[in-house]
Amino acid sequence: MKLANKTALITGGNSGIGLATARLFLEEGARVAITGRDQQKLEAVVRELGPNVLAVQADATDRAATERAVGTVVERFGKIDVLFANAGIGGKTPVGEDSLAQFEQILKINLTGPFLTILTAEPYLNGGASIILTGSIHATAGFPGYAAYAASKGGIRTMARVLAGELSERGIRVNVVSPGPIRTPIWDSAAPTPEAFEQFAQRVSFGVPLGRLGEAEEVAKAVLFLASSDSAYIQSADIAIDGGMNGSPAGAPIYRQPAAAAR
Repeated sequence: MKLANKTALITGGNSGIGLATARLFLEEGARVAITGRDQQKLEAVVRELGPNVLAVQADATDRAATERAVGTVVERFGKIDVLFANAGIGGKTPVGEDSLAQFEQILKINLTGPFLTILTAEPYLNGGASIILTGSIHATAGFPGYAAYAASKGGIRTMARVLAGELSERGIRVNVVSPGPIRTPIWDSAAPTPEAFEQFAQRVSFGVPLGRLGEAEEVAKAVLFLASSDSAYIQSADIAIDGGMNGSPAGAPIYRQPAAAAR
């Protein structure tokens, strides 16, 4: 087991990538704590994953709540070996619309939230701990309408490098996973029904070189790699889990199959 006798804290662990990672970490022997804002979802995760997971309700942007959550984890499990700062939201902020409040909210949750989590947890990290942050290909792709989301994920990318420099003395590694389009609830507002989601997935897949959406479990495996000793000499890396969208966008089906893409 890659995480035997390790303690892991996952923010935003009650759905999507966070939940898939919690499930995998448990399978690999870790003691797992998750946070989230929705108490009912947290309780559902405990019912699914069992008593070895600790679920703590906390808003990642609330300092007092974050301090309580980290304190609860340390009291229950001891010091932390893996911190996956994953909590985040999506949302559009197109130029031409009055989206300032949305812009500030996205930055607060996606960028300030992870910094607050790391700031709070840092005194309780074991030497040699691993911090993983959730970035996004939006940090470099320039998708129209997503200025705040892209800015928040670009901030994650650069902040991780600074934190890696600060924490290397303690042997603490700081790395980023940057997903592309993944099947998670983040798309619920854009595709609220199964039928709408499948249509959405087909459209998006034309822009993915591997021709499909990714699965949360595929991201979780990359997080596990960064959490474990398998990546002991990897520091300040940003791993794209995007089916090739960032590295080879011209290989997408929309370029290979223009007739199919036009239908």
